Amino acid sequence: MAVEVGQRAPDFSLYDTDRKLRKLSEFKGKNVVLAFFPGAFTGTCTKEMCTLRDQMSQYNTMNAQMIGITVDPAHTLKAWAEQNKVAYPFLSDFKREVVNQFGIAMPNMGGMEGYTTARRSVFVLDKNGVVRWKWVAEAPGEPNYDEVKAAVAKLPK
Repeated sequence: MAVEVGQRAPDFSLYDTDRKLRKLSEFKGKNVVLAFFPGAFTGTCTKEMCTLRDQMSQYNTMNAQMIGITVDPAHTLKAWAEQNKVAYPFLSDFKREVVNQFGIAMPNMGGMEGYTTARRSVFVLDKNGVVRWKWVAEAPGEPNYDEVKAAVAKLPK
């Protein structure tokens, strides 16, 4: 079942790039931008995550924490984050539990039967973990970055 605007985001635990287990609830008290993407080392995903990286100073002034989530393993995400000089956390949903919880699993990615990844999606959560804005790609493409920032800007700091 999909997570909708107005609902509390389900708490989850995923490994970060250092294989440390991180919980969504540890970011309570901050606005959170969850950016789900299909895979590291791909063109559009790299462009999206680097665009968000380049906007981090704006998100920081809004008391917002950026978190990237994909199904890639932690060691892959670590290499990719280092290569692209991205400092915000990347979390590995290698079991596909969170993409299923959020209703954004994309089965048979690229025509590969049985390979499920994350549909490119952005969820903006308030300081209490309630979804206040979401965007889920129905076709290839990137989110409207101005809309993401505007959604975060509407939230109390």
